[in-house]
Amino acid sequence: MGVFTGWPGAAVQFYRGLEADNSKAYWTEHRAVYDDMVLAPMQALLEDLAAEFGEGRIFRPYRDIRFSADKSPYKTAIGATVGGSGYVQFSAEGLGVGAGCHVMAPDQLARFRAAVDDDRSGDALVAAVAAVEAGGVDVTASERLKRVPRGFDPDHARAELLRDKDLTAWIQWPVEPWLHTPAAEARVVDALRASQPLTDWLDAHVGPSSAERSR
Repeated sequence: MGVFTGWPGAAVQFYRGLEADNSKAYWTEHRAVYDDMVLAPMQALLEDLAAEFGEGRIFRPYRDIRFSADKSPYKTAIGATVGGSGYVQFSAEGLGVGAGCHVMAPDQLARFRAAVDDDRSGDALVAAVAAVEAGGVDVTASERLKRVPRGFDPDHARAELLRDKDLTAWIQWPVEPWLHTPAAEARVVDALRASQPLTDWLDAHVGPSSAERSR
């Protein structure tokens, strides 16, 4: 595996071109650029991160278009998991790093709400979110109920968290000169470390889905 030296400008241009022409012809013509300038840096980065954060897995570049109105065949970003809950994404928009639980299965959501409801673990989550945000990383939910779920006090002290159906730490940087250098790795490492209070809480109080394990 190669040494991570950042994503070169050609990687940014590759995705800008793919956004303009998301076709098999473009992909085939520029496949070597993807392999050498996009994929290889991500592989090298994941290898460097593995010792501290766990093994990574790169997602396929092909979109699942079976049930989508958008039939564009290729993803316009490369994404990879890092360990159990980390995520790294590179695109023409720049670099993003996330951690947490992006989608909760029903059993995970039940445990999450019970832990938020409990004063001790709920206050610990509030403190964890504050610690992550103090480290410069946002904590957000991609899906939130309009009201506190049934069975919980509508005026609950942690009503906002009870309404969340997922919870993730996320930071996004635009394309800047450092992205083309090894300094990009330090940004990823810092973001994953800053997200640790949230992922530690989720590991302790939510954990993996038993439904997923039974599939």
